[in-house]
Amino acid sequence: MSEVTDAVAHLVEHGTAVPALVLASLAALIATAGFHTRWSRRRGQAPPADDTGARPPTAERTAGTGSTGHETTGSEPGGTEPGGESALWRMRTTVRDAPGSLAVLCTALAERRIDILSLQTHPLTEGTVDEFLLRAPGELSGTELAEVVTAAGGARTWTERADAHDLVDAPTRVLALAARTALDAAELPLALRQLLGRCTIRSLPATADARTGARGDRAVPPEGTLEDTVLRLRAPEGGVISVERPHLPFTPAEFARARALVELDARLGPRIPRARDVLTLPEGSDITVRRADTRDVPAAKAMHERCSARTLGMRYHGPVGDADRYLNHLLSPRYGRTLAVQTASGRIVGLGHLLWDGDETEVALLVEDGWQRRGIGGELLGRLVAMAAETGCESVYAVTQASNTGMVAAMRGLGLPLDYQIEEGTLVVTARLDPSARSAARLPHGEPIGRE
Repeated sequence: MSEVTDAVAHLVEHGTAVPALVLASLAALIATAGFHTRWSRRRGQAPPADDTGARPPTAERTAGTGSTGHETTGSEPGGTEPGGESALWRMRTTVRDAPGSLAVLCTALAERRIDILSLQTHPLTEGTVDEFLLRAPGELSGTELAEVVTAAGGARTWTERADAHDLVDAPTRVLALAARTALDAAELPLALRQLLGRCTIRSLPATADARTGARGDRAVPPEGTLEDTVLRLRAPEGGVISVERPHLPFTPAEFARARALVELDARLGPRIPRARDVLTLPEGSDITVRRADTRDVPAAKAMHERCSARTLGMRYHGPVGDADRYLNHLLSPRYGRTLAVQTASGRIVGLGHLLWDGDETEVALLVEDGWQRRGIGGELLGRLVAMAAETGCESVYAVTQASNTGMVAAMRGLGLPLDYQIEEGTLVVTARLDPSARSAARLPHGEPIGRE
């Protein structure tokens, strides 16, 4: 519970009131979380850990039960021999809602020396989805495990390798996600991903039909919709949050948990961490690096107006017609995180964006002409990539022009493995953030901007 305690202490320290309705939302999250044992190592950044960035299927985990389910823990008879090689598995299967159905399944697992470490139930209209955390003999494959379950009456069985993180206490994890969301609006997409496992989360802006004037988000009722492998929720600021998980249908309990987290975000309103760093550039000028959001749009627009056409063209790959439209999207915490660089007078002279792009993560930079070649771009990029690494992203990519030597140099300065793709003058540079690469990378040390 230490993460939650620290977060609450932080709110109190900065004079932030915690209203009863927020506490009620936290209680709802705990209730819908149940006592499952799924844990995600990702960014909370969250994303998202919390986000959003893809991981290999074998490293992914899906969510557990909600308030309608229950969990039992312990070991079934017939488990693996002490000291023998074993493997952890997450498994979901649908069984008939009839007395004895689950007992038959548990007996079949015990006969194959498979321990049941935790069990949750997701009651449906027809049947019940049971989610297990299992310890099985190391030689048992996922296909063989599914065959055992099918022979015992399970249907639509899904299996995935798990690890020791799945054994962590789930209520603590859910409280930590709620606390992180309370501190930073950019955490919502990443928190949803940690809550629901491997999935694609997209924030869709509210759009109006040119003929009827109807807003697109009105097609989604206030309580949201659940359609098998897709759930949609009304975004707090308008628009729709869409979550897709093609490999595993969502249960009503998971939908209720996601809706409770979005409700918490909506009740808290706009917010970003207030942390800021004052840095001294090589020539002696002091700059401040801080988080930014849509409240900084006027200052960001003024910076755009001071930038040359060449600088804007390098950033946006062509003429910039409607800066307001670009900036409202780029500075929205719903689509990622933004760092701003400001001078001692308060003027913004640089912007760095970390953008959640479905399953991928993009980085983008813009530095005012008079402040270029002073190390600002590299400083911003290092901090953005450190944020992405903190949230568990496997890679980040930058889209620029082949002639943008400054951006290429900044990417190379990270000290990470890079991949280059170029087509018709457009260059995409991808940096890999696997643990071994991060350990050798030249990323900022200490607390990244965005954490207070």
